Amino acid sequence: MRTLAYGSWPSPIDAALAAAHDGHPEWVGFVGDEVWWTEPRPTEGGRRTLVRRLADGTEEPVLPAPWNVRSRVMEYGGLPWAGTVQNGQPLVVFVNFTDQRLYLYQPGSEPEPLTPVSPVGGGLRWAEPQVRPDLGEVWCVLEEFTGEGPGDVRRVLAAVPLDRSAAEDRHAVRELTGEQHRFVSGLRISPDGRKAAWLGWDHPRMPWDGTELMLAEVADDGAFGEPRNVAGGPEESIAQVDWGFDGSLLYASDRTGWWNLYRDHQPLCAREEEFGGPLWKLGQRWFAPLESGPIAVVHGRGATLLGVLDPETGEVVDAAGPWTEFASTLAVHGERIVGVGASPRSAYEVVELDTRTGRARVIGAAHDDPVDPAHYPEPQIRTFDGPAGRDIHAHIYPPHNPSWAAPGDQLPPYVIWAHGGPTSRAPLVLDLEIAYFTSRGIGVAEVNYGGSTGHGREYRNRLREQWGVVDVEDCAAVALALADEGTADRARLAIRGGSAGGWTSAASLVTTDVYACGTIIYPVLDLANWASGETHDFESRYLETLVGPLAEVPARYAERSPVEHADRVTAPFLLMQGLADVICPPVQCERFLERMRGRQVPHAYLAFEGEGHGFRRADTMIRALEAELSLYAQVFGIEPPGVPTLELTK
Repeated sequence: MRTLAYGSWPSPIDAALAAAHDGHPEWVGFVGDEVWWTEPRPTEGGRRTLVRRLADGTEEPVLPAPWNVRSRVMEYGGLPWAGTVQNGQPLVVFVNFTDQRLYLYQPGSEPEPLTPVSPVGGGLRWAEPQVRPDLGEVWCVLEEFTGEGPGDVRRVLAAVPLDRSAAEDRHAVRELTGEQHRFVSGLRISPDGRKAAWLGWDHPRMPWDGTELMLAEVADDGAFGEPRNVAGGPEESIAQVDWGFDGSLLYASDRTGWWNLYRDHQPLCAREEEFGGPLWKLGQRWFAPLESGPIAVVHGRGATLLGVLDPETGEVVDAAGPWTEFASTLAVHGERIVGVGASPRSAYEVVELDTRTGRARVIGAAHDDPVDPAHYPEPQIRTFDGPAGRDIHAHIYPPHNPSWAAPGDQLPPYVIWAHGGPTSRAPLVLDLEIAYFTSRGIGVAEVNYGGSTGHGREYRNRLREQWGVVDVEDCAAVALALADEGTADRARLAIRGGSAGGWTSAASLVTTDVYACGTIIYPVLDLANWASGETHDFESRYLETLVGPLAEVPARYAERSPVEHADRVTAPFLLMQGLADVICPPVQCERFLERMRGRQVPHAYLAFEGEGHGFRRADTMIRALEAELSLYAQVFGIEPPGVPTLELTK
């Protein structure tokens, strides 16, 4: 093994390779006996396509470019497709990202629009479609803009005719519900077709704060009766609802402090672990009932496994296999369960569990090592002591390369990764972006700071009115602990994150001296303006929980906003932003940079045309990764080979 300074090791994992493997399969479902799902195409402009698994086991992309199967409901999107079999052939409906119209697709023909284009505001948007051939309709969530502002919007459950009569006529869309709630999701119809269940919630709550489970009778013609609230409330989050094949009502509620499953309001498996999660995208699914009685579940504490719950005994049997993390998407057909699983040694892939045999196997998007897996990081699951003795959960990825080592008297640089959300978490899975750094000799620490999910409501609530405090403190505590124990070089610590993680990165540079530099990606930087119309409707009242009501604590908004304290930033930084981002708009970055003008702090600003909230194009991701590595190289005094130099200005 050869010796070279940390951060300077040659690596076969370049930015192009990491970008090509960004994203993962999502939104699995059955069309008859076939399994279908969506997949990213970073090298095709970042679009999402549908993929089907044929009877012979081969995979076939269904829609060529430029079709992009992706919904913009609530900007984060949701389940964008559904299918059935009609006359022996697949009949599929999907949302196309460019125009947000709902389309009908049958193999061998071109997609045909089912819904019109709206000239008003953000237009008509659709999510969670369900094909109802018996009624000749598609039932889904409709998001309709009534004006040009981000808050000029209404959401209802609606029925779209399959005969294309609504393709140019908004009035042909039948509304199933009124506007009882600002947000609706998760429509499920009982096995006898007589009842409908769904979730609703209102500002200022987010769905992980409190939702209401609604029920309504369904008439023969598909009309809904008067809805009634049967569970949930302001301090009870119901993450998902469904029906058992016996007509029982199933849902995941956190009324005990953990998202657990209930059947007809009685607990099925009372445990201090999660059987649900934060509803960032409409249509996320953590459980699915099987016709024979058991329930497929995605569950865990700090991680998620795929299992089968016996509702009579409360016993859960997990699928055997290498997967240690499953995404919040599930589909069932007969005795077959399909999910999307990954591990620290494999990226997300489509996994099928046959409950008759207990056998789990990969059936789609199979992980294929693009390089020798000896170059993958070897993560550690750690719990650190934080302020006031609170636990902080983290994943530590030490530098690792089978061909290189550093001189014995050196300590490695480390980058603290703050995840987005902030009501989310960092899963422990193979990520070639992390490997891009660790294989060069730069350590990475993913911090699931207070406020993260996966550890119960109490842990999640640590961030209430403490955003910019607890997240910053927890990240700093992990960074300093790594330095104190001799794992990391105290003088070469960095922080990076996107979205809410970008906020934490910027707030950390403003309020601490822990980091030598930082990478800030599509961030929130100006709380008062973000809370006053500079973001989309879904998160427009989020800060009332994270910070407090603006009218009551305006000084808190000013004190915590990086844009108000740019004079405190002394460490070099890289700021990156998508110019089409409506969640964290470019104006926040521009305002921050204006406050930095003339301060003589080295920095760079990269703005990407056509990118929104989350970079999806391969060329963008390549540029972003190489720029980030160049920042660390210049600040840490390392020389990674073959990386273009990022020009830092003052």
